[in-house]
Amino acid sequence: MYETMEEVKNAIKDCNKCKLCAKRKNIVFGVGNENADIMFIGEGPGADEDAQGIPFVGKAGQLMNKAFDVVGIEREEVYIANIVKCRPPNNRDPEQDEILGCINYLRNQVMIVKPKIIVLLGRISLQNILGKEYKITASRGKWFEKKGIFYMPTWHPAALLRDETKKIDFIKDLEEVIKKSSEF
Repeated sequence: MYETMEEVKNAIKDCNKCKLCAKRKNIVFGVGNENADIMFIGEGPGADEDAQGIPFVGKAGQLMNKAFDVVGIEREEVYIANIVKCRPPNNRDPEQDEILGCINYLRNQVMIVKPKIIVLLGRISLQNILGKEYKITASRGKWFEKKGIFYMPTWHPAALLRDETKKIDFIKDLEEVIKKSSEF
């Protein structure tokens, strides 16, 4: 286990634990407040994220930022990371060996940030954090508690780009996150 984000970044900078390293431009580590009460976990970087080395800067990230503005979340006050740190080709789902290569980096990020709430963005983060038996449609908008951390599964912002009707649910879920965070 690493004690600081800098140690985790140093450990990951030359990572070649899976085939995703072969075509990456940048490792997309994570950004935000390292003492945040709220952490967001997505699945993996897209093309814009790979180019810039920052999570959620493409169209889905821009949509997430707009939702943050609506509910009053300051992006700089939360911590944002992904299950995998390198872009899967053609934005496909990360494969299990790729997830296994990266998951301990994410676990270290969670242990360093010590969030009270983790927002799980989409099916991949939900199933790899809480368990394969969880389904995003059934779990979305419900609170789960595990080892003193509250989890809110919601739609991945990319899903909102494909189906605008999900934006209402996404905003409601973020409002619940803000409400819950006020309890701490």
